[in-house]
Amino acid sequence: MWQYEKKLQYPVNIKNPDPKMAKVIISQLGGPDGELAASLRYLNQRFAMPYGEVKGLLTDIGTEELAHVEMISAILYQLTKGLSIDEIKASGFDTYFVDHTTGIYPVAASGTPFTATYFQSKGDIITDLHENMAAEQKARTTYDNILRLADDPDVRDPIRFLRQREIVHYQRFGEALRSG
Repeated sequence: MWQYEKKLQYPVNIKNPDPKMAKVIISQLGGPDGELAASLRYLNQRFAMPYGEVKGLLTDIGTEELAHVEMISAILYQLTKGLSIDEIKASGFDTYFVDHTTGIYPVAASGTPFTATYFQSKGDIITDLHENMAAEQKARTTYDNILRLADDPDVRDPIRFLRQREIVHYQRFGEALRSG
């Protein structure tokens, strides 16, 4: 079904570790409006979708969201790679570290673990497409908030890319809604 290229959709090359920023960005992995929830939402909704074109759209965007999970995970890894215990304590990353060391684990910035309650699959085309459009806007807002907090251009660059993809997904779901 998929052909997987072993490279990120957009490059992530962060030179300076920043565990405080990692604590914020992690919401886009396992938070309520993150990439993991988006991927699962669309890949589950496609099974009940009665229209092949919209089913294909859900598959395409759901798969792309998996690529975004990879990008966010790469960002998190690079922001936490090689931290000393003193840096971990000073940054407040110790609460995450105690449970996960610097492994990638889907949680919200609040520390709440990922849960399936973050996404919806209703089986009704209109309901699901509206849900998806709202989800893309919430993710865009989260990326806007991250950009307000991020100073490092190496962090801002892939975050801007991901933000732009949320806008494209919103537009594609809107087109699907109007075509039905």
